[in-house]
Amino acid sequence: MSLIKSIGLGLQKKWSGVVAKLDSLKGTPEEISKGFATGVAMSFTPMVGFHLLICLGVSRLTGQNGVAAALGTLAGNPWTFPLIWFATLHLGIIIMGADAPVRLPEFKMLFSEMFHSIIALDFKAFIRDVWPVFLPMFIGCIPFYIIVWYVTYLAIRKVLQKTSTTEEKEDK
Repeated sequence: MSLIKSIGLGLQKKWSGVVAKLDSLKGTPEEISKGFATGVAMSFTPMVGFHLLICLGVSRLTGQNGVAAALGTLAGNPWTFPLIWFATLHLGIIIMGADAPVRLPEFKMLFSEMFHSIIALDFKAFIRDVWPVFLPMFIGCIPFYIIVWYVTYLAIRKVLQKTSTTEEKEDK
């Protein structure tokens, strides 16, 4: 078996597991797909460390499935975050019309500084050390959030509606 084929089978197995997990949740396909889409899209925001809390709050306020939202945040992981951060930072810089930085920021240090300044309520440190990178990332995440949310919502809703109608046919 070729490497590409084995990777494809592995991804297909993971996808089936995600769909099975989402399908087993209580709620309508609409609530579940909206919740999952919110979680995935939240991974594109620069609120590192707060994705889960924010998406649970959003899902609670908007009547979405919170468990599905929490599962969706897993889209942001050590493999995807560097790509997301790079893309949102540069899109934000383009939108703001600013010059690209000569050197990319050290994201690990940036988010560590962000976390410590928020916990310590040290807003001067946040504005001085974090804001110059955080603002372009936040602005750049907005188009990604909208697109990712919509695409994820449509895809998951379609799959969940398909599995629920298949189960209804089998029950008859």
